[in-house]
Amino acid sequence: MKDGDENEQVRELQARLRQLDHFDRAPTGFYGSITAKAVSAFQKKRGLPATGSVDGTTWQRLLGTTKKPTADELKPSTTNELDTPDARCMKGRVLCISKESRTLAWMIDGRVVSSMDVRFGSENTPTREGTFAVGWKARDWTSTIYHTPMPYAMFFSGGQAVHYSADFAARGYNGASHGCVNVRDRAKISALFDQVKVGDKVVVHW
Repeated sequence: MKDGDENEQVRELQARLRQLDHFDRAPTGFYGSITAKAVSAFQKKRGLPATGSVDGTTWQRLLGTTKKPTADELKPSTTNELDTPDARCMKGRVLCISKESRTLAWMIDGRVVSSMDVRFGSENTPTREGTFAVGWKARDWTSTIYHTPMPYAMFFSGGQAVHYSADFAARGYNGASHGCVNVRDRAKISALFDQVKVGDKVVVHW
């Protein structure tokens, strides 16, 4: 396994590294710079060449020092604790997005169905706050302005959308979006994309 890979084995790798306190976030299944750094730290500690990539020896050594991850370890509900839902999120079908806790809660009639970590725009390209509706969806989309992939895009305010971000998966909060709401867990947003309908409410709040 190496930088750029994205699969369930990477998710297991991250969960096992997390057991040893080398990986400090929820597994994403995406092998980016943070995972490479964690692998390198593990290799150094075990006296292996610190390549940052996983060869057979590294994998076997990791298997020997960790236990098989549980389902919750592989896919925790969210790394960030959910904020108290905004009052506008308590009725109907709502993507309830908190800038305070950096979370998205998919809610139906006041009940949280699923939740995930999110990232927002920078100071120069902020994510708009307010009440919106999902205007349209695109499973595979590339930004016409920034030419970056926006899989599982659910547009709610002009060009701003909730979508999966490989950059967020790799770099975490070291980066920012151009105004969109980035999700770093591909499996979770894929499931969410299938449930959300055009017209569903979107609330972005502090």
